[in-house]
Amino acid sequence: MREISVAALKRALRGGEELALLDLREEGAFAKEHLLLARCFPLSRVELIAWQLLPRRSVPIVVMDGGEGRLASEGAARLTELGYSDVSLLSGGLAAWREAGHEVFSGVNVPSKAFGEFVEITYGTPRLPAEEVKAMVDAGVDMVILDSRPFDEFNLMNIPGGIDTPGAELVHRVADLAPNPETTLVVNCAGRTRSIIGCQSLVNAGIPNPVYALKDGTMGWHLAGFDLERGQDRVAPIPSATAVKMAQERAAQVAERFGVRTIDRATLARWQAEAEHRSLYLLDVRAPEEFLAGHLPGSVSAPGGQLVQATDEYVAVLNARLVLIDDNGVRAKMTASWLQQMGWRDAVVLDGGLTGALETGPAPRRLPTIPEPLRAATVSLAELQGMRERSAPMMLDLATSLTFREGHIPGAVWASRASLPDVSGRDVILTGDDLDLCRFAASDLLRSDTAAQVRVLEGGNPAWRAAGLPLESGGPAEADPQDVWYKPYDEVGSIEDHMRAYLTWEVALVEQMERDPDLVFKRYD
Repeated sequence: MREISVAALKRALRGGEELALLDLREEGAFAKEHLLLARCFPLSRVELIAWQLLPRRSVPIVVMDGGEGRLASEGAARLTELGYSDVSLLSGGLAAWREAGHEVFSGVNVPSKAFGEFVEITYGTPRLPAEEVKAMVDAGVDMVILDSRPFDEFNLMNIPGGIDTPGAELVHRVADLAPNPETTLVVNCAGRTRSIIGCQSLVNAGIPNPVYALKDGTMGWHLAGFDLERGQDRVAPIPSATAVKMAQERAAQVAERFGVRTIDRATLARWQAEAEHRSLYLLDVRAPEEFLAGHLPGSVSAPGGQLVQATDEYVAVLNARLVLIDDNGVRAKMTASWLQQMGWRDAVVLDGGLTGALETGPAPRRLPTIPEPLRAATVSLAELQGMRERSAPMMLDLATSLTFREGHIPGAVWASRASLPDVSGRDVILTGDDLDLCRFAASDLLRSDTAAQVRVLEGGNPAWRAAGLPLESGGPAEADPQDVWYKPYDEVGSIEDHMRAYLTWEVALVEQMERDPDLVFKRYD
């Protein structure tokens, strides 16, 4: 397998050509320290995500790990088996990068998080601390609180009275939510990034209302000692025809200011014909339910606010072509304006993106075929219960450690595909929330232990829950599972301390970015 030196990788990152820099460690380990432009691409999920996140099989790929080399070597082999022809290993991995004196970052979605801080500093995004917002609420000020997060996050906890209006929906829906130009608008998220980007989106669009970002979001509200609502379902309504027209005019002005380009269907067809030479992503930036109701074939759901907040989770290839799709141009243009500033020079809007034949339902998951000898049989819920009465099969739960902690099948043991236990010829049942992950993990066990009897629970954990069967709670035996990044409110111990540390980390990202010239954001005066 070819290797690339740290110096050569540095040159490639600054060269402006397509490159996928993939860190094969699990997300928890990745979050502790990683390269700025590396994508978290866990070895345990390579087969599940490669063909979507790496659409061009000939794209230059550099894989890396912490420096031990095992994960990178195995990941390179798997990618080669999947048809990728230009795969190199970073010689010495993260350890060599650090030894060369280059910057190392912690956390997740760092480019997007740093961009939010850049926006606040560059454009002077107006903000209010929780104490001032609470005082305004108590005083009965004419105000609308707009929560810029996806519904599941809003439903978990929200500022009292807030209305769920995810990022790209703000300009799209605000005219109906606040028809009085004197109504104060306050935009919040959990922390900082989506509050800042959401508020500045409204400012950029020329909304006449007073607009502010809630400083530090729901974390700041909690740290100020104020209560949060839970389980709410207030969602901004579908905009009226009048509101859409106003939003289109405002988005057009934003697109002109930031140089957003629009392409027609003929150009898209040409780009699709060139997809073996340039990586192409079709990103539908509407709400997820709109995507399910009908979308352009080949596109994936990437709601605009989340795409800006976590671009690295949707696009693995640097300098790729990104085609943004919606129904009327508002959300695509607003999202593209931010991606342009983040350095995505080929982020464009598709004109008439939803004309012609559409597909419904979720985008299909493209997976490699598991060889017949390595395909695990399945076991039904009824069969599993009978087995558990007669004997004690080894039950491995491949859900995230967080999900496992919240509730799992009694007697199940948490496991990660990245570090499966020795099953030693035992009768093993795999379960989890992602059945494809269970099937690939089962193939790993069958490959390593031909004497083991490995089966997958039909329907996995969702089927167990749907049947109303009992669950037990409690975390995995590992003190530090490292499979996923824990948000501050997921941590054990003083949640407030974790919140303060997280907010301090976010604010410090701009200064750290100045020490790493691999990514430079664009300023528009």
